[in-house]
Amino acid sequence: MSGGAGGSERPEERQREPPPGKSLPGPGPRQNQVLKALLQGAEPPVGAGLGGLAAGSAPLISFSEALQYFQSVELGQGRVGLGPGPCPPGGTLSKQRLPGPRPGLASLLRCLFGPPRLQPQLQGEQELALALAQCALDDSQKVHMRILQTVYKRLTCSRLGCPRYGAHWEELGFQGVDPGTDLRGTGMLGLMQILFFVMDSQLLPLAREIFRLSQQESQNFPFCIMSVNITRMVLQALREERLSRECNRRQQVLAVLNQLYAAAFLRLYCLWRGQHRTLADSSSLLKELELATKKKPKQLLKSLEAFLKQSPTAEALQELSSRAGPGGDIDFVGICEPQVELEGAARLI
Repeated sequence: MSGGAGGSERPEERQREPPPGKSLPGPGPRQNQVLKALLQGAEPPVGAGLGGLAAGSAPLISFSEALQYFQSVELGQGRVGLGPGPCPPGGTLSKQRLPGPRPGLASLLRCLFGPPRLQPQLQGEQELALALAQCALDDSQKVHMRILQTVYKRLTCSRLGCPRYGAHWEELGFQGVDPGTDLRGTGMLGLMQILFFVMDSQLLPLAREIFRLSQQESQNFPFCIMSVNITRMVLQALREERLSRECNRRQQVLAVLNQLYAAAFLRLYCLWRGQHRTLADSSSLLKELELATKKKPKQLLKSLEAFLKQSPTAEALQELSSRAGPGGDIDFVGICEPQVELEGAARLI
């Protein structure tokens, strides 16, 4: 694979190489059906081009460096309630605010029985998270491209970069050749949460183990589409102020969002592998995860903490997997305890 970016060369004409010593299977017809079902009408990308940095030259970017970049972007008014759009040149992100207090009896009932309000000193971080969800992946922004390349390299263990467009993104579990299409519901927040997952030293073994499971012939699922769905869940929980109590306790917003994202992914892994889930189970499982993020976020977070205490390294995770029984079940010692009764229809992407 060439390390340079061909200016007018179409992505389908470029040659790709799998990571050294590894060949990732492409999605089959059944997986494509699930991708379409989960993304409800996502359109194929229009146009081509690599954009951004040359495929092989983009250095890895840490979550903290990427976050510092977005924190340095001036927050401005506008685009509230609209879908993700490009971050304007010079980098103005739209400030997102939650609805103000309701007058009268509704406000009184909420104060007595509803979730607590987010403390004022945390509102700026909340607005940043909501603004990131409104910011689309932009080929002209080098930081955006570095994040995308870092996700590819860390999941595939490849030292080489990849073209901006191509079937390699389908192999990672995106719907098509352009990841930006799938991020339209969560914007750059969806990509930032994957970045957090693969750049955290404790969580990286789990991220790679889940990715490996997603590639199995019998239990395969679209890793990145699942990730985007989980980001949408935690984002909705934030918007509905289901996370305010935990954010206030920790005095953090983005950290709580990221930890809850990882905790939900861990639960997905437990159920998918331990109960032999398949693509046919994806809709009901996503509904369960959505309800868990809204109704039992604290229990999910505790489950993640317990897991990290048991298996902080890749070696420990492998040892944990080796204790699987004849049926493939793994003893996670209560990690999958949070159970939420399904009620109503959970909205998927």
